Amino acid sequence: MKTTLAAALLAACLALPASAADLRVGFMPGPYRDAFAQGIAPQLEKQGYRIQYVEFSQGVQPNDAVERGQIDANVFQHTVYLEASNQRQKFDLVPIVHVPTPPMGLYSKRHKRLADVPDGATVTIPQDPVNAARALRILEAAGWVTIKPGVDPVSVSERDLSANPKKLRIVTVDAAQAPRSLDDADLAAVQGNFAIASGLKLTEALKLEDMTLPYVNVVAVKRSQRDTKFAQDLVAAYKSAEFQKVFLANPAWKGYRLPDHFGAAR
Repeated sequence: MKTTLAAALLAACLALPASAADLRVGFMPGPYRDAFAQGIAPQLEKQGYRIQYVEFSQGVQPNDAVERGQIDANVFQHTVYLEASNQRQKFDLVPIVHVPTPPMGLYSKRHKRLADVPDGATVTIPQDPVNAARALRILEAAGWVTIKPGVDPVSVSERDLSANPKKLRIVTVDAAQAPRSLDDADLAAVQGNFAIASGLKLTEALKLEDMTLPYVNVVAVKRSQRDTKFAQDLVAAYKSAEFQKVFLANPAWKGYRLPDHFGAAR
């Protein structure tokens, strides 16, 4: 009886909302936590927030945690991925502000230039369709493949290529494992956050994507939370001149696609 009562009390405590001053934010490996810690957290802490950083290893986990109320917001994804996640997982999350985002790039340990890559080369790309589409667009921009017109960016795959004149062998891998695939492949299409987390530099990419707005990453929250004070404070911090100053002063963050609200600095 006592054990049952204790368990019930523990469950009730865990179900209680965090303090109004607590802000739980989720991240994947990469630069977004560093930018948050250096440029966003100091502003929020001055307002009385206590920041809890939560690290995840798989793409769907940060969205699931926001949906379940385990964290308040996450910073790791672009809107195309977010919308696909909402559709497939029946989440109801929304973006509230864009953040500086390192572009996806083609990297290689075997070749120094695109011109050195032979016909029949092995190229690894992310296995999730949304980011596979980005990788295929980079290959198309290099003149190596042609994507059929009108393809749904949420479900594109190698089957949607109308031409592969270079006879590339395209292999899908988990996005987080793309940097490791460089040991076995001629090229790897690596998302910017995973590239930086693994020690790759944007300047080392043989080719970077021309990043358009749908692929610039965002802060995401539950739809029911987007007008809350913490959400609006997050937006204000990311749009602040203070954050711009911190971000632009760090040479490690050069080459990022900057949000439109960075204004003339973009």
